Amino acid sequence: MKTIRIVLAQSNFLVGDIEGNAHKIIDLCAQARQRHQADLILFPELALVGYPPEDLLLRKDLYLRCQRAIKDIQQQVGDFYVVMGIPLRDDLGNEKGMYNAALVLHQQQIIARYNKQALPNYSVFDEKRYFIAGDEPCVVDIAGVPMGITICEDIWVEAPVQRSVAAGARMILNINASPYHLRKDAERHQVVRDHIHKYAVPIAYVNQIGGQDELVFDGASFVLNANAECMFQAPAFEEDLYPVELHVTNNSVSVPQQTCAPVLSEEESAYRALVTGVRDYVRKNNFNGVVIGLSGGIDSALTLAIVVDAIGAEGVEGVLMPSRYTSTMSVEDAKQECHTLGVAYDLISIEPAFITFMEMLKEAFAGMPVDTTEENIQARCRGLILMAIANKKRKIAMTTGNKSEMAVGYATLYGDMAGGFDVLKDVSKTLVYRLARWRNREKEIIPQRVIDRPPSAELAPDQKDSDSLPDYAVLDPILMRYVELDQSPEDIIAAGFDEATVRRVIRLVDGAEHKRRQAPPGVRITPRAFGRDRRYPLTSGYHRHRQK
Repeated sequence: MKTIRIVLAQSNFLVGDIEGNAHKIIDLCAQARQRHQADLILFPELALVGYPPEDLLLRKDLYLRCQRAIKDIQQQVGDFYVVMGIPLRDDLGNEKGMYNAALVLHQQQIIARYNKQALPNYSVFDEKRYFIAGDEPCVVDIAGVPMGITICEDIWVEAPVQRSVAAGARMILNINASPYHLRKDAERHQVVRDHIHKYAVPIAYVNQIGGQDELVFDGASFVLNANAECMFQAPAFEEDLYPVELHVTNNSVSVPQQTCAPVLSEEESAYRALVTGVRDYVRKNNFNGVVIGLSGGIDSALTLAIVVDAIGAEGVEGVLMPSRYTSTMSVEDAKQECHTLGVAYDLISIEPAFITFMEMLKEAFAGMPVDTTEENIQARCRGLILMAIANKKRKIAMTTGNKSEMAVGYATLYGDMAGGFDVLKDVSKTLVYRLARWRNREKEIIPQRVIDRPPSAELAPDQKDSDSLPDYAVLDPILMRYVELDQSPEDIIAAGFDEATVRRVIRLVDGAEHKRRQAPPGVRITPRAFGRDRRYPLTSGYHRHRQK
């Protein structure tokens, strides 16, 4: 029996930083050899340019820089094997075609190349915009074992794995840039198990880690044996090199039982995804820190906790901006949150600005009743203050709106929507409460009365969210069905929801598209987030004749 040691490089790359990523790949290769005596190292999909590179792929100079970087990496590769993802263009002069490819390097040579066969073009994926699909398997002898190379989506369909096994593969190596959403890890395992039940070969699955704009990658790399049993599972959201031993006997590959990280709860998984997304957005964009408006409500309290966990209290600045309608309780709770987490804060009343704006607008508003316009002016006073502080200190202003509010437009353009990143953009209000309780599991970080009190924007006397919206316990399931599952009003009503409530909620969702189009990006944690994941027209008559 021969032992082969492969290393899964569950790594975090910066999109577009080709030279920096190349240096990181070279360093990780050296570590794999020195720390783990690796025979083979697997890097994620498109590791050299980061994922997703989007329209950077349309730049000819990107491929020239990739060619130079590959030569640098080749010179550093010794007598072990490297599998890495890279975009390739066959003919730079005639622009014949671009491929999402994997290279196998050994002894300073490229010994094999594979072109991804299954190009996803749904949800957040847009690969057919850039790439040509391959149609040939790649089975390469690695340390004496014929191994089939596949890339990400190839494992979600039938043909690429079938072709690899038919070409003689005794093991499948699958390199990924698979974005996170809730319960995604279980989906990946099931898809890989289904292949193994058919073809009886082990499969190694390596995934990248880190945040890239709205997307978060959780890693959670794994290896299943030929019986579809999990023999190794890397921790989610932890960047590292993970060695896995293979046993080879007479051209047959077995995988002995090794370390399997525990499965995270849904709350911990979502929370860590949010922390990862915030950390990388701030770090990779070189912001000096974060500014957060603290209302004393649960959304800003949870946002504060996530951001502090992501970048440390020293990088966070809280701003309390009370108005004539802000309760003493709200100010006290916001201060307590800052004290508990060690965050510096300022208290700046918006009352002088609000009075001035109302005086300026007195003639323009003459004869008109008070309505939500005055409420929105308060929110915009706060947005102006936050953006001014962020601008002056070269920090990023974090907004605190949740997915439920974004869905129905319960937010003010250029007010509470003013900022550079929205941590909770894909977190429903009911999940906000669950995450707050999870964060408080060992120590009260978010004051309990913030969790217990009815939510309110505090823009009018005794205002509550329930004055304008259905209870979140009713609203969120309707939104999930309409936004994430694309169910029709009739389907939702048939599931037992009140017809008037359903039709009202859908009118609100459809009417708020213009707000969402102008909202800051935020971390995606569900299978259907607002942003690149859900693209609806601003102007549409689709429901005009169906609504009652």
